[in-house]
Amino acid sequence: MNKNDIQSFEDVELLVNSFYDQVKKDPTIGPIFNDQVKVNWEEHLPKMYLFWAGILLDQRGYSGNPMMKHIHLSKKVKMKDKEFQVWLELFNQTVFGLFEGPVAEKAVSRARNIADLMKYKINHS
Repeated sequence: MNKNDIQSFEDVELLVNSFYDQVKKDPTIGPIFNDQVKVNWEEHLPKMYLFWAGILLDQRGYSGNPMMKHIHLSKKVKMKDKEFQVWLELFNQTVFGLFEGPVAEKAVSRARNIADLMKYKINHS
């Protein structure tokens, strides 16, 4: 089956929704999002659409400092290499389960860079 690349805001919404559907069910990181942080998905998902649309499609609209939010969050919820690895695996599976092409590759690459930077900043804050 040939898959399309990520080309539109609707594709980003599909990616983000599909990814977080997996996150919510995951036994390792699901409880962090659902029970410890108690993410308000109605608020969080639209922010993630804008965040990833900015990265992947050069669309403006996202404002915020996700790094600082996650550093602050890490003081309450311990996030180790395993949690980051699971997050990345779920993201990669979601991207490549839905899309293929240079923008999909960019999504995976950027997610890896974000996870690495976030781990570093959390460990050195």
